[in-house]
Amino acid sequence: MTAQVDYLVVIFTATSGASGELLGSDEKELVQLVWQVVDVKNKKLGKVNELLIKPDLSDLTEEKEEEDVVEESVEEDNRFGADNVFTATSLETALNLFHLQLTNEVNSTGAGTSVCLCTDGQLHIRQVIHPEAASKNILVPDCFYSFFDLRKEFKKHFPTSDLKALNVHIMAESLSLPVDVPAMWDPSVTLDPSAILPAEIAVQQTQIMGSIVLALLSEPFCHTFSTQERVSEKFESGTCSKMEKVCDNTVIRARGLPWQSSDQDIARFFRGLNIAKGGAALCLNAQGRRNGEALVRFVSEDHRDLALQRHKHHMGNRYIEVYKATGEDFLKIAGGTSNEVAMFLSQEDQIIVRMRGLPFIATHEQVLNFFSPEDGLKDMCPVSGGKDGILFVRYPDGRPTGDAFVLFACEEHAQCALRKHKEILGRRYIELFKSTAAEVQQVLNRYSSAPLIPVAPAPLVSMLPTVSLLPSPGGVRDCLRLRGLPYTASIEDILTFLGEFTHDIRPHGVHMVLNQQGRPSGDCFIQMTSAERAIQASQRLHKHVMSSQRGANSRYVEVFSCSAEEMGLVLMGGSLSHTHTHTHTRNRSGTGLSPPPCLSPSAYSFAPAPPVMSTEAAALYPPMGQMLLAPRHLPPGHAYYPASAQLYMNYAAYYPSPPGSPTTVGFFPSPSSLSSLASPGGLIRMPGLTYSSNGVKDLINAVQAYQYAPEDALMHAHGPVHAHDLTGTLLTQPKEWVCI
Repeated sequence: MTAQVDYLVVIFTATSGASGELLGSDEKELVQLVWQVVDVKNKKLGKVNELLIKPDLSDLTEEKEEEDVVEESVEEDNRFGADNVFTATSLETALNLFHLQLTNEVNSTGAGTSVCLCTDGQLHIRQVIHPEAASKNILVPDCFYSFFDLRKEFKKHFPTSDLKALNVHIMAESLSLPVDVPAMWDPSVTLDPSAILPAEIAVQQTQIMGSIVLALLSEPFCHTFSTQERVSEKFESGTCSKMEKVCDNTVIRARGLPWQSSDQDIARFFRGLNIAKGGAALCLNAQGRRNGEALVRFVSEDHRDLALQRHKHHMGNRYIEVYKATGEDFLKIAGGTSNEVAMFLSQEDQIIVRMRGLPFIATHEQVLNFFSPEDGLKDMCPVSGGKDGILFVRYPDGRPTGDAFVLFACEEHAQCALRKHKEILGRRYIELFKSTAAEVQQVLNRYSSAPLIPVAPAPLVSMLPTVSLLPSPGGVRDCLRLRGLPYTASIEDILTFLGEFTHDIRPHGVHMVLNQQGRPSGDCFIQMTSAERAIQASQRLHKHVMSSQRGANSRYVEVFSCSAEEMGLVLMGGSLSHTHTHTHTRNRSGTGLSPPPCLSPSAYSFAPAPPVMSTEAAALYPPMGQMLLAPRHLPPGHAYYPASAQLYMNYAAYYPSPPGSPTTVGFFPSPSSLSSLASPGGLIRMPGLTYSSNGVKDLINAVQAYQYAPEDALMHAHGPVHAHDLTGTLLTQPKEWVCI
């Protein structure tokens, strides 16, 4: 509440596009501004002023200039009551001219100094002047940041009125005001609100608004204009708690943002509308990168509705889609519970920069020195608050993720810091991005709270008996886990890295772990011949650097010893996590393994699973084959994760790469001639063998790592070769196969 102002300035705007309730919804430019000063104390009306905004035509042809002069003279003859007419060539010039003329008129009267605008509704200020000025980077005079909404002031005396249905004509009729203007414009009967408003209507509207203000100031109403509408001058960053209640009718989702946009860019796009403190939250994808979407929370439903009218307005060269969203959607992105984050973000008026790709051993001192080198040879951009201005992102077990957020006191320091993008810290280049408070919360949530993506069901294979490729589960830690491999690393690179320990690898014992897209995940498991050699390898090779022949990248690799059981959990469909929470009695600290994710028993239902292999192929493997023919959902082999203990991981399902064989193998039943064999076995078919070979010798060399009976090798003169393996192992070496 404020005291009664000395002057009210009734103002009306018109664009080159839609009018009425659609004013400003089509991004058309302002072309006409009409105003009239009302002396509140003396209850007098000033002159009607009209400002026309026209582009500069000086660079056009002489013929075109003559046509424009004629048009202007016609406008001079059809002003319909405007006492003063001004012309400006741009919006910036028009706003400055308006402010200058208004100041001169108020000073010449001398009855007071406080001035406030008054409009018919919110659109003229919030949807016309501020959005266009923001898109053109124009500073708006201070008088446009506060105004009175004539409809709301009128409703105080006529409570039954509908704000959205009100217009100047209805208000004048309710106040029994005589209307002397012959060509009255009534928006309530306009057939097409998207039609362009005739130029003379703005003057008529302004004159009637002045009469309505005088009527409200006079008896019997004696109205006091004291509750001003405010336009936020700048966006305030802040934190949001997950326990906070957010109204569904105040949130929108913006889609199609440039990836480098910040919360300030979003606030600029919605300039004129009041965004709640910390109400702009940029969305991140599964890889932690911005996905071009944002959730924006406004102070009221009215502002949200006006934001929806900016659907497909432009931010630079891109149009932005605007849709309704819910408070729950906003809290999932911007809500947080960490006290550490709250303390970090409690410092207001700070610019946040995100660092990505930090070495895991990076310290506060290294980050401070990165931005402010002691030698002084590079630009200095001091971190606000020293060590308190740096927040490292960590997994629940305390290990760093390689991300950090840094505070800077001003925009100048932040821009200086961003110029260090991709400079080297330690042995790694660092990516720098301008960030937001909501992004800090979102990144911390991803690594330290419940997953945003529901946990997937356990793969069927993880519930099956251990296959013959893996040793039986046990407590012997005779396997190695390599973590942090270069993504271009091959089997040869791994063998080179292991050096002398290569001789201790079991046949087909190297297992690369792939992600859902079939690309290397940076992890690898190796089966060793003994636990002693596995422990020696982990102690000697841990954090040594591995180079890749297919790329220039080199990274240090973490090497851990693990058991076949732990390796099987991953290769058979388990997951790699960064938590020590597990249900096994034996400690796995340092291995980074967790059981396959499980489902609550009654929470999900699934369609019957199809057979995994054909009937003929299943006959070769009696115990497992029958299960694969008719798979059913079995109780999970591990206890369910309690809701309170769910910790966020970079969620992805991992799959093993082929451990030395192709991904597809043809299975065929044994011929009748082999049905009398005493030992069980399996058959494989090797199609497409080369014709330039040394016969059986090459074939035997190809399968030398497997147990087989030489007399059981069947050779066809012009077809495939079948080999009988006594262990039932799949024999596949396509580059070595030959045909006789």
